[in-house]
Amino acid sequence: MDSSLRLADYVEAERDRIVQTLFDYLRIPSISSQPEHAPDVRRSADFTAGLLRDAGLENVTLLETDGAPAVYGDWLHAGADAPTAVVYGHHDVQPVDPLDLWTSPPFEPVIVDGECRARGAVDDKGQVLYEIEAVRGLLGRDGVLPCNVKFLIEGEEEVGSPHFEPLLERERDRLACDVVVVSDTGMWSIDVPSVCTGMRGLVAFDIHIRTGRIDLHSGSFGGAVPNPAHLAARLVAALHDGEGRVTVPGFYDDVRPLLPAEKESFERLPFDADKWREMAGVGALVGEVGYTTLERTWSRPTCDVVGITVGYGGAGIKTIVPAEANVKVSFRLVADQSPARVAAAFEAWARAALPAWAEVSIHSEGPGVAPALTPADHPAVGALRTAIGRVFGTAPLLTREGGSGPEEALGRVLDAPVLYLGVGLPDDRFHAPNERMIMDMFWKGLLSAGELWAELAAALHPGAR
Repeated sequence: MDSSLRLADYVEAERDRIVQTLFDYLRIPSISSQPEHAPDVRRSADFTAGLLRDAGLENVTLLETDGAPAVYGDWLHAGADAPTAVVYGHHDVQPVDPLDLWTSPPFEPVIVDGECRARGAVDDKGQVLYEIEAVRGLLGRDGVLPCNVKFLIEGEEEVGSPHFEPLLERERDRLACDVVVVSDTGMWSIDVPSVCTGMRGLVAFDIHIRTGRIDLHSGSFGGAVPNPAHLAARLVAALHDGEGRVTVPGFYDDVRPLLPAEKESFERLPFDADKWREMAGVGALVGEVGYTTLERTWSRPTCDVVGITVGYGGAGIKTIVPAEANVKVSFRLVADQSPARVAAAFEAWARAALPAWAEVSIHSEGPGVAPALTPADHPAVGALRTAIGRVFGTAPLLTREGGSGPEEALGRVLDAPVLYLGVGLPDDRFHAPNERMIMDMFWKGLLSAGELWAELAAALHPGAR
């Protein structure tokens, strides 16, 4: 380990205690989606609060919501001229089914072949812990931090953060900051460090098409009455043109193009399209013409039909003309697309594509999630890349993530750029049996967090708040 790193001695001295703390944290079955585990989620929140206090953070409290509590703590003695950061993570975890696929009990953590196996090891208790331990180590070493730091550790991320944005709005003044640091993402690989700069947004729809009161006999009525299966098929087929582009008018009008540095980083990543295709279990890779697979999944907006239900689907055949059909559609959005504008454009397009005599209802599944993007040339991103590069020994490449999460709300409500200091790996079995955290990545995450605060202090010059 590079002895010049700020927390190298701390890691060597505290390694056994930190591992034991991680194990104690992971033993709590804080499954937020299962009501019977609500007491465990609260116990996990209390444990998280204890970690913050032990690290030297102040004003530690549980922030209650209509669901599970979040945990807050701060250290605000770096001075008015120093930047302030909010560190975000979550202490709740996914369910563990199917149990028979685990090689060890999911809430009895073990280290095997250098990896910690347990539910929550990488998503997200392990990554929360190294952020906390970095602050503890710096305060123990120096007595001060280069930045003012606020921790916000959520308890409902694994159920979609249903109460998180109202919490941010309510606590906006308490959480005022210059930058947000998220510890719930990953890197490209163990030997190719990377920095995520954004996540796609999401808006989804449930479309019902009714053409009659009841299913009809296809011999008596077929060929003379409308068939909703045909209407649904035409609608789905019309969503994309021959080059894989979404045909909803104006869909691409607000799409922000990649910066040259991002495009260069994408191209430098050791991506094997054939291996990726095999991993996905598909026979071919398709999509918008003119873009690579990584560009399609990270930086381009998409539309997918996620369900079609119509007519009879059982064994054999049932000779009917069905009366109704259902189509479910989701759109992944990129900066600077608006979920509301996309929703309005899609509904107008769909209604125009269907006949006026059909009974059509289009239901938007929630308000949608806006895309999140921190420009790759932002000084805070530069500070993060410097910190990671110092620990990993090579400059990290730039990536994005195709999924969606609460990061957009953090950046928007707190009006601050979002940094992604996550060290999870693609094969860490997120949400699956035998979830793992490779401990070498854990220690590098802790060391990177230890380097970040000084880099941010040097890079950011906050104005008066």
